[in-house]
Amino acid sequence: MSTSPLAAAVTGWYAANARDLPWRAPEATAWGILVSEVMLQQTPVARVQPVWEAWMERWPTATDLAEASPGDAIRAWGRLGYPRRALRLHATATTIASTYAGEVPADYEDLLSLPGIGEYTAAAVASFAFGERRAVLDTNVRRVLARAVGGQQAPPPSLTKAERDRAVALLPDDEAPLWAVAVMELGALVCTAVAPACDRCPLRNDCAWLAAGAPVDHQAVRRTQPWIGTDRMVRGKLMARVREAPGSVPQAALDLVWPEPVQRERALAGLIEDGLLVVEDGWFALPGPATPSR
Repeated sequence: MSTSPLAAAVTGWYAANARDLPWRAPEATAWGILVSEVMLQQTPVARVQPVWEAWMERWPTATDLAEASPGDAIRAWGRLGYPRRALRLHATATTIASTYAGEVPADYEDLLSLPGIGEYTAAAVASFAFGERRAVLDTNVRRVLARAVGGQQAPPPSLTKAERDRAVALLPDDEAPLWAVAVMELGALVCTAVAPACDRCPLRNDCAWLAAGAPVDHQAVRRTQPWIGTDRMVRGKLMARVREAPGSVPQAALDLVWPEPVQRERALAGLIEDGLLVVEDGWFALPGPATPSR
């Protein structure tokens, strides 16, 4: 389809309201865009930006990261959360260095074949780094389309074929990457999951959900998992203790991190199984030897 009134409204709003983010700059590399997309999964922009900037200064190319150890990647990941993403990003860098001569591949199928790169990330990199006409469906985009076009408060829990087909049908012939990032930004800043700012939305006069009276879908209101006392919290505390140490950490030091032994041991076992920690003779460390910063 050619540029529709809906696309024109969203891209016009984006031109006036887009955040100035380094991975959107004209000089941003495909590697920098890929790193940003991995970091931004389930993590707010404000937390990602300083880590991304430090990461790109240290490892400006995939080959640079591939030459470091997995432990270096985990340590640099800091407190972004879900540190398995750091391991996957290191594995992706290693594959790019060995298979693609250090250059992020432009082909969607090649991107999809990289370790830990799923449908969304492959489409985002293909679109934002290489200008491909791809439907980029993150949580924000899915929510905007569910409301504005589908008349629903929230999209289904899992991405459906109907959502993909609708997103592809809405892609403009021209400037599809601009449309993709503009819809994503609209979902992040205006059409938010909680308390959307409908009065500031460029689609407020054409939104199917608003036209229907903004009905509440009680099944879509998901309970937020508590953080205090969860295994994920314990894992984070254990990782922080090891990550901040100059070398290996003894079992006794980790025992002080969390007093409940069964949960602590369960968390440690999970970290080892996930490849985030290694243990030898009761001493715990990040995987691989540390390499000097550049």
